[in-house]
Amino acid sequence: MKSAEIGIIDVTEYMHAVGKRARAASRLINRASTAHKNAALLAIASSIDTKRNELMNANRVDLEAGREKNLSAAFMDRLELTPARIDAMINGLRQVADLEDPVGAVTDLKYRPSGIQVGKMRVPLGVIGIIYESRPNVTCEAASLCLKAGNAAILRGGSEALFSNQAISECVREGLSAAELHVDVIQVLDRADRDAVGHLIAMNDYVDVIVPRGGRGLIERISAEAKVPVIKHLDGNCHVYIDDRADLEKAVTVVENAKTQRYGTCCTMESLLVARAVAQQALPRIAAKFCSHEVEMRVCIEAGRIIDQALPASEADWKEEYLAPIVSIKVVEGLDEAISHINSYGSQHTDSIITEDFTRAQRFLREVDSSSVMINASTRFADGFEYGLGSEIGISTDKLHARGPVGLEGLTSQKYIVIGDGHIRT
Repeated sequence: MKSAEIGIIDVTEYMHAVGKRARAASRLINRASTAHKNAALLAIASSIDTKRNELMNANRVDLEAGREKNLSAAFMDRLELTPARIDAMINGLRQVADLEDPVGAVTDLKYRPSGIQVGKMRVPLGVIGIIYESRPNVTCEAASLCLKAGNAAILRGGSEALFSNQAISECVREGLSAAELHVDVIQVLDRADRDAVGHLIAMNDYVDVIVPRGGRGLIERISAEAKVPVIKHLDGNCHVYIDDRADLEKAVTVVENAKTQRYGTCCTMESLLVARAVAQQALPRIAAKFCSHEVEMRVCIEAGRIIDQALPASEADWKEEYLAPIVSIKVVEGLDEAISHINSYGSQHTDSIITEDFTRAQRFLREVDSSSVMINASTRFADGFEYGLGSEIGISTDKLHARGPVGLEGLTSQKYIVIGDGHIRT
């Protein structure tokens, strides 16, 4: 359906048509071979490479509109399609093509006393609706992962990236067509109506799961209003705890990286906990590192007696996802208090312990209720690429279906399969 045609169709009729096509396409892509899906991914990559100028021109229109709206510098940075980001999109498509196809994999096949065999087969989720803001490269990432996992997708990008997303959508459609797959497997909404989101998250006849990617406001709205299951995380208040049996050289290095390697990601450390027994030794060294990066420190009373260049923390600071060069610091008695603090104030995203004590490390792994829990490693590793997933559709802090970085396997489900040879139940 072309833009000129949809302009005269109201949003309810438009979204119903999109959903109906997506459901039909999901049944077609479910039959597609790995070879066909990989061919489509490589064809999309080739189309993007060929149409670099068209993508850049479309992106300039979005950027100009963004400047007229006085969008923030950070927002404009996320919106821009640079040559390097186009290269990354192409490489990402090729990487997904190289990944093992999870669809159809059979596991746990065992004979039962009755003589039947029972196992599990991995299958696509069906139709995935993805709602995201600003970054047009998400259109390519989402399309590639949904396609390889055998799903149809309805993609709704932000209004500020409308022209960029449509240009990428054309490349996706070209690639699907070249591989003889139906172009409706990936549909990118070409209208920015807020009402379109309301329809998408309520179309449980057509959509099997929603994945929101964006700010807290967007995700809270989706979570509150959706009638379709949602894979989400609201924020990333990630912790590093320095145990009194930590190697302090490791601790300083890991903490510096976890906070300063990149400030605006959901796996950046926002809160530092330090065992009282090593606080006098560890905090001055860590504070010096933070000062060199111009990181503002908000600290508890006890930490404030050790660190001169800090501000007092409020209760709200222990829950905050700053996404900025700001960190909260608290001195705790030991492991028990650290675990309690994380489970009370954390966002169940990513938390790390620095310790040389195996037993304490294992307790931390078991008892911290987060989607990623680490030993002697920076929280910045909580990423689909770093986990070997190739890429990710997002990070889930939910406990059902998918948890942590959601890659190809997270976009599938499992069903039981039973194999018999005329067996009957007696």
